[in-house]
Amino acid sequence: MTPEEEEAIRQQFEASRKGAHKQGPDMFQTNEHSSIKHVLGVISGKGGVGKSLVTGILATELSRAGHKVAILDGDITGPSIPKMFGLSGVHANAMDDLIIPCESAGGIKIMSTNLALENETDPVIWRGPILGNALQQFYEQTIWGDIDYLLVDMPPGTGDVALTVFQSLPIEGVVIVSSPQDLVQMVVGKAVNMAAMMNIPVVGLVENMAYFKCPNCGERHEIFGPSRAAETCATYGIDMLGQLPIDPKMAEACDKGIFEQTLPEGLLPDAVKIIEEHDAK
Repeated sequence: MTPEEEEAIRQQFEASRKGAHKQGPDMFQTNEHSSIKHVLGVISGKGGVGKSLVTGILATELSRAGHKVAILDGDITGPSIPKMFGLSGVHANAMDDLIIPCESAGGIKIMSTNLALENETDPVIWRGPILGNALQQFYEQTIWGDIDYLLVDMPPGTGDVALTVFQSLPIEGVVIVSSPQDLVQMVVGKAVNMAAMMNIPVVGLVENMAYFKCPNCGERHEIFGPSRAAETCATYGIDMLGQLPIDPKMAEACDKGIFEQTLPEGLLPDAVKIIEEHDAK
């Protein structure tokens, strides 16, 4: 590269770190039928920690608190949100060149790859740029209507799609999902640092699979070892949004598509309050 090209790349990177990209021409824009007040990302440093589950819980609890909620399933190659919300086999419709999102039983609007595929078991074998284009279409060409909170269920890690979300969507904050293992503190650090590089604040941390409560005696068992959530939050200066147990009944509800209807009250009692306070700033 010439010195001029190197300088252009350096300036572009610095602009991303400072959040200048949020004002730029590459920012995704909603259509005239959509008005979204707040956009939150749900992220994890690695897969298998229950990011989609946390997205579903937060969406349901925000909806129960009286907010109008939508979910953009950004995990393009591994979407699980539709099945959780009872939309397995359902397809999104179109109006002219716009997409009409599907709605859950509780009125949460959802757009996901699985709602656009002929068969939900068809693999999505796309390269990074195509994944980013799909995400752009889901955001820009969906008739969201009036939405208080759009939750973006991010793919795990810090790859192409995650970078596209951070650089192109008006993300106001991220919720990080982790599990109680020593290695996870380092993985959480990657997610925190990526958000910092993109100048996006961290709303808080949710620790999933924190314990198992015996249905017979009620005793709590920390199957994956003692929780390090408080220590991790203190290390990175972020809020603790709550802990979630290992619950076979919840997994069964997700598989049956009745997650929203059977979700117990108050699983993350502080999450809605912290999110509302964050977005009021």
